[in-house]
Amino acid sequence: MGEVSFTQRAWEQAKEGGGFEVLLQVLVLRSEQLTDLEAVRAFLTRYHERDADTWELGDFDNNGTGGLYGGSEAFWTPAPGVAVEVRDPFGLIGEEEILATARGVIQENPA
Repeated sequence: MGEVSFTQRAWEQAKEGGGFEVLLQVLVLRSEQLTDLEAVRAFLTRYHERDADTWELGDFDNNGTGGLYGGSEAFWTPAPGVAVEVRDPFGLIGEEEILATARGVIQENPA
């Protein structure tokens, strides 16, 4: 498994009694090995220690870019070598919010 760099933003909420819990994560992954959606799925299967045979994902359209989603995450490849993943790591916001957030992530093309 080659080198993959991550940039993450997380949204948290205060817990009753103190501390915080993560509601949502948006991760940008960069690597030459992330060539397409299937390569990203293969990487995330290993990274999140999923069983490839039981990890059920559906298709979704993210502003003209195909992606996959299921349960607690959605991911897509806006460009070769780049993947974006939106995660609900503790099941606190649900699939509809994950998809709404994923569709709200806009890729800007630098001039």
